[in-house]
Amino acid sequence: MSTPAELSAEDNKLVVLARATKARTGAREGAAVRDLDGRTYASATLSLASLEVSAVAGCLSMAASSGAKGLEAVVLLGSEELNDGDRAALTEFAGVGVPIYLGSASGAIGSSVVTA
Repeated sequence: MSTPAELSAEDNKLVVLARATKARTGAREGAAVRDLDGRTYASATLSLASLEVSAVAGCLSMAASSGAKGLEAVVLLGSEELNDGDRAALTEFAGVGVPIYLGSASGAIGSSVVTA
């Protein structure tokens, strides 16, 4: 993990979307992704007695079901690390080298990783 440089305007939009989605739902995590066509998708952690879906998995599901062919960037707020399942799914769908920005619930990005 590394501390990211200043985010681009497009990546900062993902932070705003993830933060708003997390705040609106009161979920543990919020995430947002941008696909290769510039479309954005935001999701929050879903915790039901019968179903658990991470915020990243929610975004990935929306992007894939909308016909996206890959991702340009990912933001996850409310967690300091990406779980192994989300990391594997992002790499499978988006390929190697996609930046993943990790931050606090308030939206402060603390580190970044890339899909590998």
